[in-house]
Amino acid sequence: MIEIKNLVKMYGQFKALDDLTLTVKEGQVYGFLGPNGAGKSTTILSTLGLIRPQKGVVSLFGEEVLRDGKFNEGQLVKAKARIGYMPEHATLWDFLTPLQTLDILGESFGIPKNERLKRARELLEMLNLWEVRDRKIGKFSKGMRQRVLLAQALINDPELLILDEPMTGLDPKGIAEFKDIIREQSKAGKTVFFSSHILAHVEEVCDTVGVIVRGKLRVEDSIDNIKREFLKRAGYLILLETDRPVEFKDVDWEIERVSPTKYKIKAPEDVRAQINEIVWSQGAKILQLMVRVPSLEEIFLKMVEEEG
Repeated sequence: MIEIKNLVKMYGQFKALDDLTLTVKEGQVYGFLGPNGAGKSTTILSTLGLIRPQKGVVSLFGEEVLRDGKFNEGQLVKAKARIGYMPEHATLWDFLTPLQTLDILGESFGIPKNERLKRARELLEMLNLWEVRDRKIGKFSKGMRQRVLLAQALINDPELLILDEPMTGLDPKGIAEFKDIIREQSKAGKTVFFSSHILAHVEEVCDTVGVIVRGKLRVEDSIDNIKREFLKRAGYLILLETDRPVEFKDVDWEIERVSPTKYKIKAPEDVRAQINEIVWSQGAKILQLMVRVPSLEEIFLKMVEEEG
């Protein structure tokens, strides 16, 4: 669906994208994760032809739309007809209603009048905006405006949905509803590519994650594989409490004795079975044994820290 190779975008002397390469496959829910200013929006705008990178290649739906600063306008127009885009910062027509907005945008995609009105109603009902369909958008809250932006991104029933920080400004209920919509789009066979700096949003709905820091893609993999790879480097933290002191011999774990019977054990893998054997062989009992696995947020912060 999206293939980006060696993308470079300069703003003066500042390199916003530094040889960026990533791939979004058909049917994926791809979470594009990074701190503010990492290059997420620049990547999306470059992909859509809204800004011009100096180097690199962008392909959409298997067709090249950009190479080294030159757009293939014909292929880009064809691709955009199959894409729904929700920008992070957008100016809606405050003097129009949600229904009028969707009608105009549907017409721009060449959707017949009856069909686009039917589609508009479906979307507004799905996003809990039908009751305010005739109210001017200028009177809407931030969360309601976000819903209108999502509706306009879906009006053409896109194969590829690109969302830039879609849950910003939403209350918990709105965030949950957005997540459900993303899942529904995935179940319908759509490809979803969305950026976020809010890590829990990505972890809950994505099957693949790319982490960008300072314009470079640090990692691109499934969440499970990212955690697994991180654990090889960072290790498992195992908290142990026994009923009497024990000794750990012939192991290559990092062991910190917090008290006479409490231990912090750092190991490259889950060694609970070995710990149990060591404790049992010394006639002691385990009172508490806990394994602490890092969250995606901790992994993300560690990556940012390493890059810095």
